[in-house]
Amino acid sequence: MTSMTNTAAGQASATEQPPGAGAGRPSALAKANPMDRGSARSRLVTRVVLGIGLLWTLVPLVWMLLSSFKSKTDVTAATPTVFFTPTLDNYVGLFTGANNLAPYLLHSVLAAGISAILAVVLGALAGYGLAHTRMRGRKHLSFWIISTRMAPIAAVVLPLFLIFRGLGLIDSVPGLILAYLTFDLPFAIWLMSAFFADVPPSLEESALVEGATRWQAYWHVVLPLTRSGLVTTFVLCLVFAWNDYAFALVFSGPNSQTLPMAASQLVTQTGIDWGQLCAIGVFVVVPMMLAGLAVRKWLVTGLTLGAVTGE
Repeated sequence: MTSMTNTAAGQASATEQPPGAGAGRPSALAKANPMDRGSARSRLVTRVVLGIGLLWTLVPLVWMLLSSFKSKTDVTAATPTVFFTPTLDNYVGLFTGANNLAPYLLHSVLAAGISAILAVVLGALAGYGLAHTRMRGRKHLSFWIISTRMAPIAAVVLPLFLIFRGLGLIDSVPGLILAYLTFDLPFAIWLMSAFFADVPPSLEESALVEGATRWQAYWHVVLPLTRSGLVTTFVLCLVFAWNDYAFALVFSGPNSQTLPMAASQLVTQTGIDWGQLCAIGVFVVVPMMLAGLAVRKWLVTGLTLGAVTGE
């Protein structure tokens, strides 16, 4: 009996391992875990896809920037060159002579900036009312508002042209502002209503209990909580108006043409001035990129919160 007990104790002690023994060596099961291999493979595929998308986006922009500093000989060379002697002739040519870009730039800033501001102000008021109104068909009303933004531009150009011609708004900056507002405002209302729906009603009710009016509760409590939504809406409306070509082609004229119209005028029957065209492209792209980078914190927050509520 004693020998059998000693043998069992020896086997038990042989099978027991001190804590931490073998902890530094991964087990065969861990090595062969297919989940780890699958996650590593998925991360690799994600990085490859992101790298391809990044190259697809950045290479044209970088090449446009480089071409804007090239001479006409380098731009039209049969063999593209990366190393060249930079020159500012394309930028100087945009602001001298008959091709003065300053009026086009001013018209773009005024039309895009004012229309975006009006869209945010009016969209915030209408979105607040839409989010806090309890009535039958509210969701149908929201869909009808955003459906006007879904309509193709070609479907509304002719009616707007007839209205603007009767009001004397053709070839004017106010006409462009109203044209951009027809598409910016429905989008702003729909987007801001989603942000206001995310604000807890108890906060506004507490302000009303403390003696604040409805307007004071809106201005001092609700509106500051939707700062990211305001910034997101403003940037998106600004980008649409800044990049617009269709409305500018129909409603603008010599006294109100914008940057996209200036770019189209460099394409003539005698040829294309690629250097100045790339320089105008820099003026069109860079301001919007800088605006997006400056407000990226609020832009990302807005796009990932209020815009996905489905309101």
